[in-house]
Amino acid sequence: MLYSLDSDPPQKITDVPHESKYKICLALLDQGELDSIKAALNAKIDKDMSNGLEIQTSSWMPGSDWTNTPFQCIYEKAARFNEELSAKFFGLLVWVVFMERPEAWAFGRYPKGDQDIIGLTYFRLRNMN
Repeated sequence: MLYSLDSDPPQKITDVPHESKYKICLALLDQGELDSIKAALNAKIDKDMSNGLEIQTSSWMPGSDWTNTPFQCIYEKAARFNEELSAKFFGLLVWVVFMERPEAWAFGRYPKGDQDIIGLTYFRLRNMN
């Protein structure tokens, strides 16, 4: 479950931003690729949570080299149109994974020091479950 903290009480998120672009990119993947991507993201989140880490930043989740990972197909298929599109599509897939998770999560944009981070940072809301 994903929540916006911009309102009181927090609002549950049920929509994907930029939905039309998301659907176009989603159509580039087959179901097996999509399932593998979601499984890899969920495995990373689960592993980190088991180690006490309940904060994820989408830009750092896949690493910088997607070769021989479930994420390689995103780059290969979406980057045909625009390299930046593959990164944005990945970010939307992360969004969907957090929406589909059983725990409550929120998100925001937070700088690291004096530098902006491109991706969203997600953090678990323990008091919402």
